[in-house]
Amino acid sequence: MQSTTTLNNASDKDNTLRESPHFFLLSPSELEERFDTSAATGVAEADVVPRQTRDGLNELSGGGGGVSILGILGGQLFNAMVLVLIMAFAVCLGIRSWIEGGVIAAVIAANIIVGFIQEYGSAKTMDSLRSLASPTANVIRGGVAITVPSAQVVVGDLIEIKTGDVIPADLRLVEAMNFETDEALLTGESLPVAKDAKASWAAQHGKSDWDARDVGVGDRINMAFTSSTVTKGRATGIVVATGMKTEIGAIATSLGGGETRVRTVRRDDSGHAPIHRYVSAWALTVTDAIADFLGLTSGTPLHRTLARLAILLFFIALLFAMIVFAANGFKTSDEIVIYAVATGLSMIPASLSVVLTITLAGGTRAMANKHVIVRKLDALEALGAVTDICSDKTGTLTQGKMVVRSAWLPSRGTISVGETHEPVNPTLGTITHSSLSPAEQIDPKNASSQPAATTAATLLEGPHLEAFLNVASMCNLAKIEKTEAGWVARGDPTECAIQVLAHRFSWSRESLTDGERPQWAQVAEFPFDSEAKRMSVIFAKSGSEKQHVFTKGAVERVLAICDTIQTAEGIVKLDTPMEELILANVEALAEQGLRVLCLATKAWADVGSECKREDVESGLTLLGLVGLYDPPRPETQGAVRQCHRAGIAVHMLTGDHHATARAIAMQVGILPRNTKTLSKEILDSMVMTAAEFDRMSDDQVDALPCLPLVIARCAPNTKVRMVEALHRRKAFCVMTGDGVNDAPSLKRSDIGIAMGLNGSDVAKDASDLVLTDDNFASILNAVEEGRRMFDNIQKFILHLLAQNVIQALVLLIGLVFKDIEGLSVFPLAPVEILWVIMITSGFPAMGIGAQKADANILTRPPHSLKKGVFTWEILADMGLYGCIGAALCLANFALVVYQFGDGDLGVDSNNTLSGSDTVFRARSATFATLTWISLLLAFEVTDLRQSFFHKSEQTDYPYTQWARDLAENQFLLWSVVAGFLSVFPIIYIPGLNEVVMKHAPISWEWGIVFISCLVYILAIEGWKYAKRVYYRKTDSQAGGAEETLAVFDQFRTMSVSGTTTLVV
Repeated sequence: MQSTTTLNNASDKDNTLRESPHFFLLSPSELEERFDTSAATGVAEADVVPRQTRDGLNELSGGGGGVSILGILGGQLFNAMVLVLIMAFAVCLGIRSWIEGGVIAAVIAANIIVGFIQEYGSAKTMDSLRSLASPTANVIRGGVAITVPSAQVVVGDLIEIKTGDVIPADLRLVEAMNFETDEALLTGESLPVAKDAKASWAAQHGKSDWDARDVGVGDRINMAFTSSTVTKGRATGIVVATGMKTEIGAIATSLGGGETRVRTVRRDDSGHAPIHRYVSAWALTVTDAIADFLGLTSGTPLHRTLARLAILLFFIALLFAMIVFAANGFKTSDEIVIYAVATGLSMIPASLSVVLTITLAGGTRAMANKHVIVRKLDALEALGAVTDICSDKTGTLTQGKMVVRSAWLPSRGTISVGETHEPVNPTLGTITHSSLSPAEQIDPKNASSQPAATTAATLLEGPHLEAFLNVASMCNLAKIEKTEAGWVARGDPTECAIQVLAHRFSWSRESLTDGERPQWAQVAEFPFDSEAKRMSVIFAKSGSEKQHVFTKGAVERVLAICDTIQTAEGIVKLDTPMEELILANVEALAEQGLRVLCLATKAWADVGSECKREDVESGLTLLGLVGLYDPPRPETQGAVRQCHRAGIAVHMLTGDHHATARAIAMQVGILPRNTKTLSKEILDSMVMTAAEFDRMSDDQVDALPCLPLVIARCAPNTKVRMVEALHRRKAFCVMTGDGVNDAPSLKRSDIGIAMGLNGSDVAKDASDLVLTDDNFASILNAVEEGRRMFDNIQKFILHLLAQNVIQALVLLIGLVFKDIEGLSVFPLAPVEILWVIMITSGFPAMGIGAQKADANILTRPPHSLKKGVFTWEILADMGLYGCIGAALCLANFALVVYQFGDGDLGVDSNNTLSGSDTVFRARSATFATLTWISLLLAFEVTDLRQSFFHKSEQTDYPYTQWARDLAENQFLLWSVVAGFLSVFPIIYIPGLNEVVMKHAPISWEWGIVFISCLVYILAIEGWKYAKRVYYRKTDSQAGGAEETLAVFDQFRTMSVSGTTTLVV
């Protein structure tokens, strides 16, 4: 490997090469020299940064990445809420109301500045999170296999690709095995293209009349091109071009146009269109643009709902403004116009859009911290409605750290491996041997016969083990090696475990196939896929013309292609009794929670002929079984139990044997242990094989008393049928997946979740969320966060709109106060209203959006997406809190003016203190009351039902817990405190109070303000208490305490099933 200095000195040569598209003509050794790399170990880690600096990131220009400052600023300036404020500002300028116009300008500026800062930070976070869910590349650098984002791939990198991967850059293949790619995006070819790493044009290249440009991109079969999808096989290649220098980049460069949102004019067969078609297309285009501008057709469902709400509130604001004019005889004096504007603005929650965006961005950050990357914000809003989770087993419910616990050779007996804390270390773990089969070992008659400790060398002295190990090591793509840090494994967890078993006997694939004089050479490979559920390879023995087929896979799929079996007496026919014996041993291993695979072989006679899979995988000889244990994750059982308490059913869809699946499902709690109150029909429905489920018609599936909680031997189409069955039952489901064939079910489900560690790029692209740790518990974390966000969105919407109701009612009902000239005396000045909107809305609402989850968030059923955020409870709370608040404000004004004052409203009291000092003092009391109760409402809505002073029964601080809860949400606390304190300077600063705000300093009136706040808190607490009583009564009548939310309870019957426990 050359140094970095050599790399820099050779940059001119590299630049010249990259200008040439004919990498397919170069051999791997030429590529190694040109790109200063190795086809075995890749580039040195120290060379990566200089190459990235030289070539840039592996991205297409204009790909939509990054954060647009102008876009965010435009979004803040041109949303429906701010536009209303701008219109009000224009009205103020038009009538020369400079003070009111200045305050409105301050409100606009505050919304835009705060919104821009918050949304810019959120957008940067979202952009970085999206990069985590973007396609990745398996790169070998310095001999070490690592996974990096595709954007960080550099020229010269050695890339490993397999079925389901999206190719990260243009590659010259150096090794390929049954490798095919879908290049439709590049060439338009609908069929996958078979690749050959050894393809050469050396003969043609030497001819004078031959031009490399005559070989089209689709014919360069030793190349793989960026953005293509691997449809079959595996390969290794050297990166020859990245970013805009790839073939896809060349196409992107040549594109001179872009998308258009102009509606197409409909034409007849002759190509002509009447004039009304042009008018229609123009009108629809304008309508689309307006709808998009107003947010009616863009953003998440909740954004669109709130955009429609904004339009509704705008028309309500116009109606209220008209009411103000009508109440004053349609006079258009400046003060009436300004009051009409303020009344209209009182119905506009100006900060709603900003707060929603910030809350959603905060949710994505919180979920990223819990190992969940959000790819689509729609899913974030919908997570709280999840009723069913369909999960894989391996690596999600379990640790994905498989170890071979047992291997049964009918010709030798059972070989077992003891437990070890290092699954990939072949030197640890005790090896034992028994002449009995697994089925015989669990027979009580053989209880006295115990396996004997032995060694690998001793076992190798006996017959038939070598053939078994040949299949284990060579029908296997995993690599096990010892490094300075210890033993490491690379590959599929199942294959890693089997390769570790082979290493225990010093029978590794590398020792058999590598080196100067390898014993075996690979001829062909038929990879594992979720349909075939088996893998086969053909190897040729060195120094011999003989070739052998090695096959491993699911028991029933391998048994179906076996005609004979290797026994101690020799090879015998695999007849029905023998098959029953094998299946009995499979059951014995599976009931221990082991995943069971079959290993088989045969001699391949058709040397030199084309290998067809159906010919290769037939007439095999069964060598034995291997049982692998994948322990459940420690947190899985608790997470499943918590899902059940939250009213979420968990379904396990796995490719394992039904007995293995049932055993693991029992361990983690997916299946109930106590089945005394479950009918036989329900028990039979809970566990099925894919074959049983797929044989049923849709009507039969719908007639099942419950959908299966466990489906074994699951195929991709079974997952799709499961999703459809759940939808017919009105369920809202999550589906997990990692393979290419999982994409349809991920797309069809309500929320598709891909695996980040072991998932294919195709699965990630089809998903809504990506788990960075492939852990089932992270799905529960996502659901919890989704529920928390939905709750908080409801809470701050309630807070903002209840304030709007208070303000609107005060201003409208306040029109009844009239002076001797018949003009309304306003209980609140327009500037006061604008100040209240600015101080009490945005910042407290942001604090509510960051509120922690309620204590019962995972002990209540999922919410309904049909009801959305505006439930009857929210609407009732909004109306009640608004009416009570408005009544208290109006009562304050009336008490100061009529009860404790002389009742004289004066003349021109809306503008000057000389009109009536009493009105100005009453206005101050009303202003202080409105401000404070709006801020107190922010505290009260942090829990819609529980008392603010006693949110939880389980606390060590029953009298001070409310203060501790306040301290946990610092943003909300200081937003409210600042709003409270702001009232005093507003009321007492000379000039600001009487000239700008149109109110006067107060003294004894503070008593009324404090009493009003106390009454407001008591009224809300009383309403919450009434709700708690009502919902407790409703729950008891429905027979639904929190504990009855467990999903198994819906299956309970009065009759006792004859089966008391599930058989495992």
